[in-house]
Amino acid sequence: MADNLARVLADAIAPDPTRPLLTWYDDATGERTELSGATCANWVAKTANLLVDGVGLAPGDTAGVLLPPHWQTAAVLLGCWSAGLTVTDPPDDVDVLFVATGRLAEADRVDAGDRYLLALDPFARPLREVPPGYADFASEVRTHGDHFGAPAPGGPSQADLAARAAARAADLGLTPGTRVLIDVDRYPDPVDWLLAPLTANASTVLVAHADASRLGARAVAERTTLTLP
Repeated sequence: MADNLARVLADAIAPDPTRPLLTWYDDATGERTELSGATCANWVAKTANLLVDGVGLAPGDTAGVLLPPHWQTAAVLLGCWSAGLTVTDPPDDVDVLFVATGRLAEADRVDAGDRYLLALDPFARPLREVPPGYADFASEVRTHGDHFGAPAPGGPSQADLAARAAARAADLGLTPGTRVLIDVDRYPDPVDWLLAPLTANASTVLVAHADASRLGARAVAERTTLTLP
């Protein structure tokens, strides 16, 4: 069992880095974003480099993530774990905090060192305005390297997450090569929508604000082999 979630990602990508790993839909906005394994790894590496080189964090430091399921949330979470950070839920007193624009009031109750704001734009475009005390994640992360050094030791918390993800993958029927469609509003836990598929070497089609009348056609178009109930 892997005790390092960066290794879980690397193992999921290794068979074919060019294949779609994560496809994101939001039926409320009509957006679609597709990330290959290589592109996902690139975003994760940039995030980890931001945390280590930009913020100066080290294994054992803490991160808070006030973000909904999203492809950028996947990059943030995996970047934090690659850098050896502990992601606390719910966040309280943390070294770095990642916040969606709609959750600023919630973030005001969190004591954090560095704060990054995410608009969750489908093309990761920068924010036009950034409130005091925050940096724009989309702008800052782009300046960092495309490759991250050896992942930090995962530690007990990552080993526990990996074990939970493997068990959940088995519960959900995920196997290597599965392409699974997930309504993230029904499955908001990142163990379900992110880690379980990665652990099983599966790829995902994630849908927010799902229009039930369109899911069947989308499953056909995306060639999914499983839809979570």
